[in-house]
Amino acid sequence: MSIRIGIASLSGSLVLLAGCATIDLETDYVFDPALYAQVIDQTSDNYPEIDPLSLDDEIKQWLHENMEVDGRGEEYLVSTLQDLLYGEDFLNIQYSDAKTHTAVEIFHAREGNCLSVMNLYVAMARYVGLDANFQTVEVQPSWDRRGDLLVVSQHINATGRLSAREYYVVDFTPEIALQSMTESIVSDAVARSLYFNNLGVEALVAGETAQAMGYIKNALFIDPANSFAWNNLGTAYRRLDNEELAEFSYHFSFNLDKTNATAINNLVKLFRAQGDEERARQYASVIDRFNQRNPYFQYAQGRRAYEQGNYGAARLYFRRAVRLKPFEPSFHTGLAMVYVQLGELNLARDAREEAENVLAANSEIYRPSDRRLRIFDRNSILSSSSPGLTIQLRRGTPVEPAPN
Repeated sequence: MSIRIGIASLSGSLVLLAGCATIDLETDYVFDPALYAQVIDQTSDNYPEIDPLSLDDEIKQWLHENMEVDGRGEEYLVSTLQDLLYGEDFLNIQYSDAKTHTAVEIFHAREGNCLSVMNLYVAMARYVGLDANFQTVEVQPSWDRRGDLLVVSQHINATGRLSAREYYVVDFTPEIALQSMTESIVSDAVARSLYFNNLGVEALVAGETAQAMGYIKNALFIDPANSFAWNNLGTAYRRLDNEELAEFSYHFSFNLDKTNATAINNLVKLFRAQGDEERARQYASVIDRFNQRNPYFQYAQGRRAYEQGNYGAARLYFRRAVRLKPFEPSFHTGLAMVYVQLGELNLARDAREEAENVLAANSEIYRPSDRRLRIFDRNSILSSSSPGLTIQLRRGTPVEPAPN
Protein backbone atom coordinates (compact mmCIF):
# COMPACT_ATOMS: atom_id res chain seq x y z
CA MET A 1 0.00 0.00 0.00
CA SER A 2 1.19 3.50 -0.40
CA ILE A 3 -0.49 6.35 1.46
CA ARG A 4 1.19 6.77 4.83
CA ILE A 5 -1.85 7.76 6.77
CA GLY A 6 -0.61 7.21 10.20
CA ILE A 7 2.38 6.83 12.44
CA ALA A 8 2.82 6.34 16.15
CA SER A 9 5.59 5.57 18.56
CA LEU A 10 6.22 1.88 19.08
CA SER A 11 5.21 1.84 22.74
CA GLY A 12 1.58 1.61 23.72
CA SER A 13 -1.44 -0.34 22.55
CA LEU A 14 -2.44 -0.61 18.93
CA VAL A 15 -5.71 0.49 17.41
CA LEU A 16 -7.14 -0.19 13.97
CA LEU A 17 -9.25 1.95 11.69
CA ALA A 18 -12.88 0.89 11.51
CA GLY A 19 -14.31 2.38 8.37
CA CYS A 20 -17.07 4.85 9.17
CA ALA A 21 -17.37 4.01 12.89
CA THR A 22 -16.87 7.14 14.96
CA ILE A 23 -15.19 7.46 18.33
CA ASP A 24 -17.42 8.86 21.06
CA LEU A 25 -15.03 11.07 23.01
CA GLU A 26 -15.63 14.37 24.73
CA THR A 27 -12.30 16.22 24.75
CA ASP A 28 -11.26 19.48 26.32
CA TYR A 29 -9.80 20.61 22.99
CA VAL A 30 -10.39 24.25 22.08
CA PHE A 31 -9.13 25.54 18.74
CA ASP A 32 -6.26 28.00 19.18
CA PRO A 33 -5.73 30.19 16.09
CA ALA A 34 -2.29 31.25 17.32
CA LEU A 35 -1.10 27.62 17.43
CA TYR A 36 -2.69 26.96 14.03
CA ALA A 37 -0.77 29.91 12.60
CA GLN A 38 2.48 28.45 13.96
CA VAL A 39 1.81 25.25 12.06
CA ILE A 40 0.38 26.61 8.80
CA ASP A 41 3.00 29.32 8.48
CA GLN A 42 3.50 29.39 4.69
CA THR A 43 1.62 31.37 2.05
CA SER A 44 2.42 29.24 -1.00
CA ASP A 45 3.44 25.73 -1.97
CA ASN A 46 7.08 25.41 -0.89
CA TYR A 47 7.88 22.81 -3.56
CA PRO A 48 6.49 24.20 -6.83
CA GLU A 49 9.33 22.51 -8.73
CA ILE A 50 7.99 19.06 -7.75
CA ASP A 51 5.13 17.91 -9.95
CA PRO A 52 4.23 14.26 -9.28
CA LEU A 53 2.10 14.19 -12.46
CA SER A 54 4.56 15.73 -14.91
CA LEU A 55 5.77 13.66 -17.90
CA ASP A 56 9.03 14.53 -19.62
CA ASP A 57 9.67 14.33 -23.37
CA GLU A 58 11.34 10.93 -23.04
CA ILE A 59 8.20 9.37 -21.55
CA LYS A 60 5.93 10.98 -24.14
CA GLN A 61 8.12 9.71 -26.98
CA TRP A 62 8.18 6.27 -25.41
CA LEU A 63 4.39 6.21 -25.31
CA HIS A 64 4.12 7.12 -28.99
CA GLU A 65 6.65 4.44 -29.88
CA ASN A 66 4.81 1.69 -28.00
CA MET A 67 1.11 2.42 -28.52
CA GLU A 68 -1.26 4.08 -30.96
CA VAL A 69 -2.19 7.22 -29.06
CA ASP A 70 -4.55 8.78 -31.64
CA GLY A 71 -7.80 7.41 -33.00
CA ARG A 72 -8.16 4.38 -30.76
CA GLY A 73 -10.97 3.52 -28.34
CA GLU A 74 -10.81 3.94 -24.59
CA GLU A 75 -10.66 0.24 -23.80
CA TYR A 76 -7.66 -0.19 -26.10
CA LEU A 77 -5.90 2.71 -24.39
CA VAL A 78 -6.65 1.43 -20.88
CA SER A 79 -5.54 -2.15 -21.56
CA THR A 80 -2.44 -1.07 -23.50
CA LEU A 81 -1.32 1.18 -20.64
CA GLN A 82 -1.56 -1.86 -18.35
CA ASP A 83 0.76 -3.81 -20.62
CA LEU A 84 3.23 -0.93 -20.82
CA LEU A 85 3.41 -0.47 -17.04
CA TYR A 86 3.44 -4.10 -15.93
CA GLY A 87 4.42 -6.21 -18.95
CA GLU A 88 7.77 -8.01 -18.79
CA ASP A 89 8.68 -6.61 -22.22
CA PHE A 90 8.04 -3.03 -21.12
CA LEU A 91 8.43 -1.24 -17.75
CA ASN A 92 7.63 -4.33 -15.65
CA ILE A 93 7.20 -2.12 -12.55
CA GLN A 94 7.68 -3.97 -9.26
CA TYR A 95 6.35 -3.10 -5.82
CA SER A 96 8.59 -1.37 -3.28
CA ASP A 97 7.52 0.70 -0.28
CA ALA A 98 10.94 2.25 0.28
CA LYS A 99 10.20 5.60 -1.41
CA THR A 100 7.31 7.53 -2.93
CA HIS A 101 8.11 8.66 -6.47
CA THR A 102 6.87 11.19 -9.00
CA ALA A 103 5.72 9.91 -12.39
CA VAL A 104 9.12 10.61 -13.97
CA GLU A 105 11.04 9.03 -11.09
CA ILE A 106 9.14 5.75 -11.11
CA PHE A 107 9.38 5.51 -14.92
CA HIS A 108 13.15 5.32 -14.48
CA ALA A 109 13.25 3.46 -11.14
CA ARG A 110 10.85 0.72 -12.35
CA GLU A 111 9.74 0.14 -8.78
CA GLY A 112 7.62 1.97 -6.22
CA ASN A 113 4.48 1.96 -4.13
CA CYS A 114 0.88 2.36 -5.27
CA LEU A 115 0.82 6.15 -5.05
CA SER A 116 3.98 6.33 -7.15
CA VAL A 117 2.57 4.03 -9.83
CA MET A 118 -0.76 5.85 -9.87
CA ASN A 119 1.09 9.15 -10.38
CA LEU A 120 2.55 7.65 -13.56
CA TYR A 121 -0.68 5.94 -14.63
CA VAL A 122 -2.90 9.00 -14.20
CA ALA A 123 -0.37 11.22 -15.99
CA MET A 124 -0.01 8.77 -18.89
CA ALA A 125 -3.76 8.14 -19.13
CA ARG A 126 -4.54 11.84 -19.35
CA TYR A 127 -1.78 12.35 -21.92
CA VAL A 128 -3.34 9.75 -24.26
CA GLY A 129 -6.81 11.25 -23.76
CA LEU A 130 -8.37 9.06 -21.09
CA ASP A 131 -10.45 10.25 -18.17
CA ALA A 132 -8.38 9.38 -15.09
CA ASN A 133 -8.65 10.23 -11.40
CA PHE A 134 -7.12 9.12 -8.14
CA GLN A 135 -9.28 6.98 -5.86
CA THR A 136 -8.59 6.04 -2.25
CA VAL A 137 -9.77 2.73 -0.85
CA GLU A 138 -9.73 1.65 2.77
CA VAL A 139 -7.81 -1.51 3.52
CA GLN A 140 -7.86 -3.98 6.33
CA PRO A 141 -5.22 -2.27 8.46
CA SER A 142 -1.86 -3.81 9.26
CA TRP A 143 1.20 -2.34 10.92
CA ASP A 144 4.70 -2.06 9.55
CA ARG A 145 7.44 -1.53 12.12
CA ARG A 146 9.98 1.12 11.06
CA GLY A 147 12.51 1.68 13.83
CA ASP A 148 10.67 3.25 16.77
CA LEU A 149 7.61 3.98 14.63
CA LEU A 150 4.62 1.98 13.48
CA VAL A 151 3.30 2.87 10.04
CA VAL A 152 -0.04 1.87 8.57
CA SER A 153 -1.01 2.55 4.97
CA GLN A 154 -4.10 3.33 2.96
CA HIS A 155 -4.54 2.14 -0.61
CA ILE A 156 -4.88 4.32 -3.70
CA ASN A 157 -5.69 3.40 -7.27
CA ALA A 158 -7.00 5.08 -10.43
CA THR A 159 -10.40 5.18 -12.06
CA GLY A 160 -12.10 6.89 -14.97
CA ARG A 161 -15.14 6.91 -17.23
CA LEU A 162 -15.19 4.86 -20.43
CA SER A 163 -18.76 5.77 -21.34
CA ALA A 164 -21.96 6.91 -19.70
CA ARG A 165 -22.36 3.43 -18.24
CA GLU A 166 -18.88 1.98 -17.95
CA TYR A 167 -15.86 2.89 -15.87
CA TYR A 168 -12.54 1.25 -15.16
CA VAL A 169 -10.47 0.71 -12.03
CA VAL A 170 -6.70 0.27 -12.26
CA ASP A 171 -4.69 -1.25 -9.42
CA PHE A 172 -1.06 -1.93 -8.71
CA THR A 173 -1.42 -4.35 -5.78
CA PRO A 174 -4.91 -5.84 -6.31
CA GLU A 175 -4.21 -8.74 -3.94
CA ILE A 176 -4.38 -6.60 -0.79
CA ALA A 177 -7.33 -7.01 1.55
CA LEU A 178 -9.71 -4.13 0.87
CA GLN A 179 -12.74 -3.02 2.80
CA SER A 180 -15.75 -3.37 0.52
CA MET A 181 -17.52 -0.28 -0.82
CA THR A 182 -15.08 2.25 0.63
CA GLU A 183 -13.67 3.77 -2.56
CA SER A 184 -13.66 7.58 -2.89
CA ILE A 185 -12.44 9.67 -5.82
CA VAL A 186 -10.09 12.44 -4.69
CA SER A 187 -8.82 15.57 -6.41
CA ASP A 188 -5.31 16.12 -7.72
CA ALA A 189 -4.75 18.56 -4.84
CA VAL A 190 -5.62 15.88 -2.29
CA ALA A 191 -3.33 13.40 -4.08
CA ARG A 192 -0.53 15.99 -4.02
CA SER A 193 -1.08 16.48 -0.29
CA LEU A 194 -0.88 12.72 0.21
CA TYR A 195 2.36 12.67 -1.80
CA PHE A 196 4.04 15.19 0.52
CA ASN A 197 2.60 13.41 3.55
CA ASN A 198 4.31 10.25 2.31
CA LEU A 199 7.61 12.06 1.86
CA GLY A 200 7.25 13.38 5.40
CA VAL A 201 6.69 9.94 6.90
CA GLU A 202 9.63 8.53 4.94
CA ALA A 203 11.82 11.36 6.26
CA LEU A 204 10.65 10.70 9.83
CA VAL A 205 11.50 7.02 9.49
CA ALA A 206 14.94 8.03 8.25
CA GLY A 207 15.43 10.28 11.28
CA GLU A 208 15.31 13.49 9.21
CA THR A 209 12.82 15.33 11.37
CA ALA A 210 13.41 18.85 9.99
CA GLN A 211 12.90 17.63 6.43
CA ALA A 212 9.82 15.70 7.53
CA MET A 213 8.33 18.85 9.04
CA GLY A 214 8.78 20.70 5.76
CA TYR A 215 7.07 18.02 3.73
CA ILE A 216 4.16 17.46 6.15
CA LYS A 217 3.54 21.18 6.58
CA ASN A 218 3.43 21.51 2.80
CA ALA A 219 0.90 18.68 2.68
CA LEU A 220 -1.27 20.60 5.15
CA PHE A 221 -0.90 23.88 3.26
CA ILE A 222 -2.24 22.11 0.15
CA ASP A 223 -5.01 20.30 2.04
CA PRO A 224 -5.60 21.55 5.61
CA ALA A 225 -8.27 18.86 6.02
CA ASN A 226 -5.70 16.05 5.70
CA SER A 227 -6.28 14.37 9.06
CA PHE A 228 -3.49 11.86 8.42
CA ALA A 229 -0.93 14.62 7.96
CA TRP A 230 -2.02 16.38 11.18
CA ASN A 231 -1.47 13.15 13.10
CA ASN A 232 1.94 12.65 11.50
CA LEU A 233 2.88 16.26 12.21
CA GLY A 234 2.09 15.64 15.88
CA THR A 235 4.58 12.78 15.88
CA ALA A 236 7.20 15.05 14.27
CA TYR A 237 6.63 17.66 16.98
CA ARG A 238 7.06 14.98 19.64
CA ARG A 239 10.40 14.14 18.07
CA LEU A 240 11.31 17.80 18.59
CA ASP A 241 10.00 17.76 22.19
CA ASN A 242 7.36 20.37 21.33
CA GLU A 243 4.55 18.81 23.35
CA GLU A 244 2.23 21.81 22.99
CA LEU A 245 2.14 21.64 19.20
CA ALA A 246 2.15 17.83 19.27
CA GLU A 247 -1.01 17.83 21.40
CA PHE A 248 -2.59 20.53 19.22
CA SER A 249 -1.84 18.54 16.06
CA TYR A 250 -3.21 15.27 17.43
CA HIS A 251 -6.37 16.99 18.65
CA PHE A 252 -6.81 18.80 15.33
CA SER A 253 -6.39 15.49 13.50
CA PHE A 254 -9.13 13.86 15.56
CA ASN A 255 -11.38 16.91 15.27
CA LEU A 256 -11.21 16.58 11.48
CA ASP A 257 -11.91 12.85 11.50
CA LYS A 258 -13.81 11.33 14.41
CA THR A 259 -12.79 7.84 13.23
CA ASN A 260 -9.09 8.64 13.68
CA ALA A 261 -8.19 6.22 16.45
CA THR A 262 -4.48 6.70 15.78
CA ALA A 263 -4.56 10.34 16.88
CA ILE A 264 -6.30 9.40 20.14
CA ASN A 265 -3.85 6.58 20.76
CA ASN A 266 -0.97 9.00 20.25
CA LEU A 267 -2.58 11.41 22.72
CA VAL A 268 -2.78 8.61 25.29
CA LYS A 269 0.96 8.07 24.98
CA LEU A 270 1.63 11.81 25.15
CA PHE A 271 -0.45 12.21 28.31
CA ARG A 272 1.31 9.27 29.94
CA ALA A 273 4.70 10.75 29.09
CA GLN A 274 3.55 13.99 30.75
CA GLY A 275 2.37 12.14 33.85
CA ASP A 276 -1.28 13.00 33.18
CA GLU A 277 -2.66 9.57 34.05
CA GLU A 278 -6.25 10.76 34.46
CA ARG A 279 -6.58 11.96 30.88
CA ALA A 280 -4.55 9.01 29.60
CA ARG A 281 -6.98 6.58 31.25
CA GLN A 282 -10.01 8.52 29.96
CA TYR A 283 -8.81 8.45 26.37
CA ALA A 284 -7.55 4.85 26.59
CA SER A 285 -10.91 3.62 27.87
CA VAL A 286 -12.61 5.21 24.87
CA ILE A 287 -10.20 3.42 22.52
CA ASP A 288 -10.88 0.13 24.30
CA ARG A 289 -14.63 0.55 23.80
CA PHE A 290 -14.04 1.56 20.18
CA ASN A 291 -11.98 -1.57 19.54
CA GLN A 292 -14.69 -3.79 20.99
CA ARG A 293 -17.05 -2.68 18.20
CA ASN A 294 -14.34 -2.49 15.53
CA PRO A 295 -14.59 -5.60 13.31
CA TYR A 296 -11.09 -5.10 11.91
CA PHE A 297 -9.59 -4.98 15.39
CA GLN A 298 -11.37 -8.23 16.23
CA TYR A 299 -10.13 -9.75 12.97
CA ALA A 300 -6.55 -8.62 13.66
CA GLN A 301 -6.71 -10.12 17.13
CA GLY A 302 -8.04 -13.32 15.61
CA ARG A 303 -5.15 -13.46 13.14
CA ARG A 304 -2.66 -12.93 15.96
CA ALA A 305 -4.23 -15.66 18.08
CA TYR A 306 -4.31 -18.01 15.09
CA GLU A 307 -0.62 -17.43 14.36
CA GLN A 308 0.15 -18.17 18.00
CA GLY A 309 -1.78 -21.43 17.83
CA ASN A 310 -4.49 -20.21 20.23
CA TYR A 311 -7.38 -21.44 18.09
CA GLY A 312 -10.05 -21.09 20.78
CA ALA A 313 -9.35 -17.38 21.16
CA ALA A 314 -9.05 -16.98 17.39
CA ARG A 315 -12.50 -18.51 16.94
CA LEU A 316 -13.94 -16.04 19.45
CA TYR A 317 -12.38 -13.02 17.72
CA PHE A 318 -13.35 -14.12 14.20
CA ARG A 319 -16.94 -14.75 15.34
CA ARG A 320 -17.07 -11.24 16.78
CA ALA A 321 -15.74 -9.80 13.52
CA VAL A 322 -18.41 -11.65 11.53
CA ARG A 323 -21.13 -10.48 13.89
CA LEU A 324 -19.97 -6.85 13.58
CA LYS A 325 -19.54 -6.94 9.79
CA PRO A 326 -21.01 -10.04 8.13
CA PHE A 327 -20.33 -8.84 4.57
CA GLU A 328 -16.53 -9.09 4.81
CA PRO A 329 -15.50 -12.39 3.17
CA SER A 330 -12.07 -12.58 4.83
CA PHE A 331 -13.75 -12.77 8.24
CA HIS A 332 -15.59 -15.94 7.22
CA THR A 333 -12.41 -17.33 5.65
CA GLY A 334 -10.53 -16.76 8.91
CA LEU A 335 -13.25 -18.57 10.80
CA ALA A 336 -13.03 -21.48 8.35
CA MET A 337 -9.28 -21.75 8.95
CA VAL A 338 -9.85 -21.97 12.71
CA TYR A 339 -12.53 -24.63 12.37
CA VAL A 340 -10.15 -26.76 10.30
CA GLN A 341 -7.53 -26.55 13.04
CA LEU A 342 -10.15 -27.46 15.65
CA GLY A 343 -11.32 -30.43 13.59
CA GLU A 344 -14.81 -28.95 13.12
CA LEU A 345 -14.91 -29.66 9.40
CA ASN A 346 -18.65 -29.18 8.88
CA LEU A 347 -18.45 -25.71 10.41
CA ALA A 348 -15.37 -24.98 8.29
CA ARG A 349 -17.36 -25.91 5.17
CA ASP A 350 -20.22 -23.66 6.26
CA ALA A 351 -17.87 -20.73 6.84
CA ARG A 352 -16.25 -21.16 3.42
CA GLU A 353 -19.71 -21.27 1.82
CA GLU A 354 -20.65 -18.06 3.60
CA ALA A 355 -17.48 -16.37 2.32
CA GLU A 356 -18.37 -17.53 -1.21
CA ASN A 357 -21.93 -16.24 -0.79
CA VAL A 358 -20.64 -12.79 0.15
CA LEU A 359 -18.29 -12.76 -2.83
CA ALA A 360 -21.01 -13.91 -5.22
CA ALA A 361 -23.49 -11.32 -3.95
CA ASN A 362 -20.92 -8.58 -4.49
CA SER A 363 -19.25 -9.85 -7.66
CA GLU A 364 -19.26 -6.42 -9.31
CA ILE A 365 -18.13 -4.44 -6.30
CA TYR A 366 -14.47 -3.49 -6.16
CA ARG A 367 -12.45 -6.09 -4.28
CA PRO A 368 -9.04 -7.75 -4.48
CA SER A 369 -8.47 -9.98 -7.50
CA ASP A 370 -5.70 -11.23 -9.73
CA ARG A 371 -6.49 -8.48 -12.26
CA ARG A 372 -4.94 -5.03 -12.21
CA LEU A 373 -7.57 -3.70 -14.63
CA ARG A 374 -11.31 -4.09 -14.15
CA ILE A 375 -14.15 -2.59 -16.17
CA PHE A 376 -17.56 -2.15 -14.55
CA ASP A 377 -21.08 -1.39 -15.72
CA ARG A 378 -22.57 1.15 -13.29
CA ASN A 379 -26.09 -0.21 -13.80
CA SER A 380 -25.04 -3.64 -12.50
CA ILE A 381 -23.57 -2.47 -9.18
CA LEU A 382 -25.62 -3.56 -6.17
CA SER A 383 -26.39 -0.97 -3.55
CA SER A 384 -25.70 -1.76 0.08
CA SER A 385 -29.41 -2.20 0.70
CA SER A 386 -29.97 -4.59 -2.20
CA PRO A 387 -31.64 -7.92 -1.37
CA GLY A 388 -28.77 -9.54 -3.26
CA LEU A 389 -26.48 -8.77 -0.35
CA THR A 390 -28.43 -10.86 2.12
CA ILE A 391 -26.77 -14.04 3.39
CA GLN A 392 -27.87 -16.50 6.01
CA LEU A 393 -25.55 -16.90 9.00
CA ARG A 394 -25.70 -19.98 11.18
CA ARG A 395 -23.81 -18.34 14.04
CA GLY A 396 -23.58 -15.64 15.57
CA THR A 397 -7.69 -3.31 14.83
CA PRO A 398 -2.98 -0.12 15.26
CA VAL A 399 -2.08 3.44 14.00
CA GLU A 400 -2.71 5.58 11.07
CA PRO A 401 -2.25 4.77 7.41
CA ALA A 402 -0.62 6.28 4.32
CA PRO A 403 -1.74 5.46 0.59
CA ASN A 404 -0.10 2.67 -1.23
